[in-house]
Order: sequence, then structure tokens, then C-alpha cells
Amino acid sequence: MTDIETITGILPEPAQRLDKGLAEASGLSRERIKALMAEGAIVVGKTTASNPSKKMQPGAHFTITLPPPVEAAAQAQDIPLDIVFEDEHLIVVNKPAGLVVHPAAGNHDGTLVNALLHHCRGQLSGIGGVARPGIVHRIDKDTSGLLVAAKTTAAHEGLARQFADHSIERTYVAVCAGHPAPPSGTIEKRIGRSDHNRKKMMTLDDVSSRGKRAVTHYKTLKPLRFSTLIECRLETGRTHQVRVHLSSIGHPLLGDPIYGRTPSQLRPVLRDLGFARQALHAASLGFLHPVTDEKHEFHAEMPADMRELIDETVRLNR
Repeated sequence: MTDIETITGILPEPAQRLDKGLAEASGLSRERIKALMAEGAIVVGKTTASNPSKKMQPGAHFTITLPPPVEAAAQAQDIPLDIVFEDEHLIVVNKPAGLVVHPAAGNHDGTLVNALLHHCRGQLSGIGGVARPGIVHRIDKDTSGLLVAAKTTAAHEGLARQFADHSIERTYVAVCAGHPAPPSGTIEKRIGRSDHNRKKMMTLDDVSSRGKRAVTHYKTLKPLRFSTLIECRLETGRTHQVRVHLSSIGHPLLGDPIYGRTPSQLRPVLRDLGFARQALHAASLGFLHPVTDEKHEFHAEMPADMRELIDETVRLNR
């Protein structure tokens, strides 16, 4: 008989929609929360929760009963993985640019999830649902770098809590257009969906009730010709955060097809290199191991295409 697994916790401040608060506190997606509500699997206080849009009560205790794992909808595929760390609880990989994290419309296979299913052979956490087994966080398809996936429920819950309370340490390196002034600083602007394109994010006024608080700390690593090698440390982890924040201060990432505008002097360089992605790499990832409580910090070297891009911009100075 399969053991029943549960997630318990306390609804966070401030008051908000119940599905949003439960997602934030549990690490599950809002879609997953809504599906579990429909199954009568969530209890808040002493009441079975059924209305996702209901205003929640901060501080209330909740219990989510997870159904037994079912076979993942995604199929295992033998796709090479650059494994940085692995134990019985989790796995850290260095994702190449161009690899989608999990199956979705337009990308039903050939994803990181398909590769993990093959490599881990049934040992991925099922909390993420059948489409996203083991996935605790994401990086964009055309962003390279470090990503952690969970093999067990305990690991998934522990990592999700660290992502929710922003204690995960994440550093990105990027090449942005122009030279930020000041060369180091903090961008704190709320991020939400664009009013005109649901696939695009935008910064919002601080007084806006929309979107989510987002904070990016940046510093210049090396001024380049018409561009800058920059390091970004995330205090929060919002969709497209680095890309949106740097674009909002007039320094979009080179090669970014959505938020960028490459300086005219550098367009021939990107064209000749065939560089057709945002120049962004998840370079470091640090967290407390959710089971052993050991501190881990991982680093991934900048990929060859970004190094080559930097070399070519440096040559422009000569």
C-alpha cells in the first residue's frame, strides 16, 4: 500500500487569495493547488478548502494531502546531463542554453525533465505534478546554468521553503548593453505580467497592487565596448527578473529577443557569432541541504558562446 504524503504549514502574511498564499507557503504551483482543492485534498483550519479565490487568513494552519504518485506524463529520454552534484535526495545540473526545463505546449519532449526521468529512473519527487516531477524552480530555455531538482518529498518541501523565503543564494553573470551608472547598485521594482503580451513581464509602480516585489543587486565586473559584463545577485526570484530589471534601467541583455535592443555597433558581432539568445548564465547556487542541513554552494563556468561574445567585444577596443 502506498503511504499518504502531506504538506503542513502556516499561511503567510499579507492576506491574499487562498490559492496564492497556499502556493507560496507550500512550494506547489497555483494550478496544482487548484487541482488539489477540487479533489478535497486541502484543509485550512478545520475546513476543507474549495474556493481558490477566497481571501485567506494569515497565520492559519493548513494541511495538503498529496495523492499517491502516478506515472509521469513525460517520457524518459536519454539526453546528456552535466551533473554538478547528486545524492539520494537531490541533483544539481548545469543546464545548457536551448534546453527547456519541463514539457509544455510546443515542447512536449526533449526537456530537462525528460532527461532527469531517464537518469534518476523513477526517483524524482512527484510534488510538482505529472508534468514537472522534481522541478523546484526554473531558468529560461535560453539561459544557461545551475538548477536543482528534488528526488524526494522531503527535499522538494525543504528546497521550496528556501525559495519561498528567499534564502536561496543565486548569482547570474550577464552581458548587458551600455555601461550602467552607477556601476553597482540595487534595482527594486515590482514585476508582473504585461498588459499587452501575457508571455512578457514588465516592471510596475511601487504603489501597484499587481505583480510581486522583486530585488536585484548588480555590480560591474568588466566594462566592454558598448556593453558590460555584469554580475546579478537575486534577492527574489521572479519570472525573467534579471532580464526585466536590467531592461528597465536602459541596459537590456545582449541578444535578448523580448526585452533587448542590441547596440547597432554590436549587431554584426552577434550576427557573425550566431549568438541568438540572451547573454545570461546562472553562475552560482547556494542552499542548505534540505535533509542533511549541510551548506552547499555550486559554481558553473561561463559557457563558451558567452566567453566568445565577450572576447569579440574586447577586440572592438583594439
